[in-house]
Amino acid sequence: MFGWNLYSLGIYPLNPNGLIGILTAPLIHGSWGHISGNTLPLLLLGSILIYGYPKSRWWTLSIIWLISGIGVWLFARETYHFGASGLTHGMFFYLFFNGIFRRDKRSIVLLMIAFFMYGSMLLTIFPREPGISYEYHFFGALGGTLCAFIFKQWDPKLKEAKYSWEQQTGDGYVIEEEDLIIGDQWMTEKQKEQAQLKREENIEQNYAERFKRSDYSDEITDVFPDK
Repeated sequence: MFGWNLYSLGIYPLNPNGLIGILTAPLIHGSWGHISGNTLPLLLLGSILIYGYPKSRWWTLSIIWLISGIGVWLFARETYHFGASGLTHGMFFYLFFNGIFRRDKRSIVLLMIAFFMYGSMLLTIFPREPGISYEYHFFGALGGTLCAFIFKQWDPKLKEAKYSWEQQTGDGYVIEEEDLIIGDQWMTEKQKEQAQLKREENIEQNYAERFKRSDYSDEITDVFPDK
């Protein structure tokens, strides 16, 4: 492209002169088709990464960049390797496994978006075509997976909204509004007890509010009538 010979800036495995490619190889491409094939995944996956993981994003990109390059230099075939596909695979695998490790709503949504667009990257880490550096794909994916495990707790999870029909009580039980048809038949004994306590608390609060707003406190004898 442009008649420039930039192959020497790629990674040549186990050659000291090829070490420079660990830093420069993702910036080198062999053709306009090679550039266009990597540009869109870089933009889309990079945007998802930057939006979804603000604390770990730059660490993740740096580690993927280094691990993919070092892995290619140590273990790849003896030829020049270059291109940004190691980064794209690393970002995809980071988003994929972070959704699995974290299992919060936002991470799972980002996982599904990335998988819908580039799920085939799960297969392109294996040998397919002689002219494609699957090694770069593989070690980029390895770096992304490692980052997902290391940084899974770095970014805060979104606080889940509480709705009017749901309230959380002790021991992890959730009490919902009682169904008018089946009543409390779907509840466990523990949930029934907690629901009854909640109803009693609501009655107490209602009587207390009425007591504050009126002068007929003498008329209130018992909050709970005798059974």
